[in-house]
Amino acid sequence: MSLSLAPSRPVLADRVLPAVLRLSKGGSLATDAALVLGGAALTAGLAQLYIPMWPVPMTGQTFAVLLVGTVLGSLRGSLSMALYLVAGVAGAPVFAEHKSGSLFALTSGGFIIGFIAAAALVGWLAQRRWDRRIVGTIVSFVAGTAVMYAFGLPWLAATLGNLGPSVWHDLLHYDSLGAAVWGAGVAPFLIGDAVKAVAAGLLLPGAWLLVRRAEASKRA
Repeated sequence: MSLSLAPSRPVLADRVLPAVLRLSKGGSLATDAALVLGGAALTAGLAQLYIPMWPVPMTGQTFAVLLVGTVLGSLRGSLSMALYLVAGVAGAPVFAEHKSGSLFALTSGGFIIGFIAAAALVGWLAQRRWDRRIVGTIVSFVAGTAVMYAFGLPWLAATLGNLGPSVWHDLLHYDSLGAAVWGAGVAPFLIGDAVKAVAAGLLLPGAWLLVRRAEASKRA
């Protein structure tokens, strides 16, 4: 009997890896550790695909967060995001725009904390097969995105509030803190969030279809 962090209800990684790498069905802690590390590395890589914006850059890392959580499951996905956070705080340039260090120095620090909860949620939903249908996957990604906003926007509001009204007006051209948070922290990202959710809705159920076909061909 091998120890493993794999969920009792298998997610995509648990169905693909045994077939590809000829691992035992239950996996192992070493495999889980590699998946957690790989998820953090993917997030770090996509964080560097960014459009420079202030106070929050537009990046590919949110898609990585939701993809990692869905593919790895709740526990491994959230551990992967926790590793990503710890690595960045420890000094590795893994945050967007190759930044690192204290989250309190980042206007987007709340979003990074929210990555852990978002990955846990979409992973939990994946363990209940939400990622095997287009609509379920899209709803899952929308829910995960909402969690990131729930963590990130209060942090952004506190940061902008500390900077003062001159910043909202002179740099962001908004007359109130609420308008600045919405205009700089939400509105520019809504189209991208929708595109990511639809892309996942096509990608993940398609991957499950390929897995089922491969397993059926082996049984035939």
